Amino acid sequence: MFKHNKGRLALVAAAVGAVIALSGCSSNNPVEAKPSSEASGTSLVVGSQAYYSNEIVAEIYAQALEKGGYKVERTFQIGQREVYLPQLESGKIDVFPEYIGSLLQALDKTATGGTKDAVFTALKAKLPAGLSVLTPAAASDQNSWTVTKAFAKKYNLTDIASLKNVTEPITVGGNAELETRPYGPSALKSKYGIATAGFTAVQDSGGPLTVKALVDNTIQLANVYTADPNIVSNNLMALKDPDGLFFPDNVAPVVSTKVDKKAQDILNKVDAKLTAEGFVALNAESKNEQKSSAVIATKWLKENDLN
Repeated sequence: MFKHNKGRLALVAAAVGAVIALSGCSSNNPVEAKPSSEASGTSLVVGSQAYYSNEIVAEIYAQALEKGGYKVERTFQIGQREVYLPQLESGKIDVFPEYIGSLLQALDKTATGGTKDAVFTALKAKLPAGLSVLTPAAASDQNSWTVTKAFAKKYNLTDIASLKNVTEPITVGGNAELETRPYGPSALKSKYGIATAGFTAVQDSGGPLTVKALVDNTIQLANVYTADPNIVSNNLMALKDPDGLFFPDNVAPVVSTKVDKKAQDILNKVDAKLTAEGFVALNAESKNEQKSSAVIATKWLKENDLN
């Protein structure tokens, strides 16, 4: 019936043109979403921790979903698990890159750890209603107790238990939450009999401020993530953990019920390509080359034929 109404056709064309123009001006994402994202009306909120490495994975998820036809809202740099987990549970966030072991420990203080598969199975059983966790990637970002190589050489340190060799006061550094985590200073005392002399809050999740404090000997022991390229470039050493104080921390997306099978398949394809070595390389692009998460994600998706 529209072919007999030229005035109505003109209005429709103008409205469509305005929408296209507005969407082109407002988009700041380097990977343009498919038109179906507007047509379907499916909108997902992707979140991240206040940590550059986690944001990179969140941005990869976001861009992959946009290419799959989903409208994505980014809520990045939220904070630590104590802050963002309630938002996940309340449905304010739909997709969040998580670390399976640390999340399990946060949800179940009595968890015993084990292999990646065992931790993943336990985590699925402990997730709050309305949330699920998808297949973990090979990539992981383990918590670790880290020292300088010079400090390790001085006291012949190899693993966490060998900290008993240290004869000087040990000051621990990390996010304030570390003091109450199940692998924190209290665990060093209860599990290994290692007494620490104090705690210094360094609120950058094992980042450059923490590394500087280690190198300057302001602190002697820090919680640094093993995929951080700063470990190699600053002559640090993550102490071995043969007793499993830290659970396997493979990357996996935690998702809400809004994430349908198509979106889950997209996220699983991403994680299938995310290797341990590749994850360190992504972090190095951020830390050493100062690239943004958006640029890093776009390049990675292209290199892995996911764009």
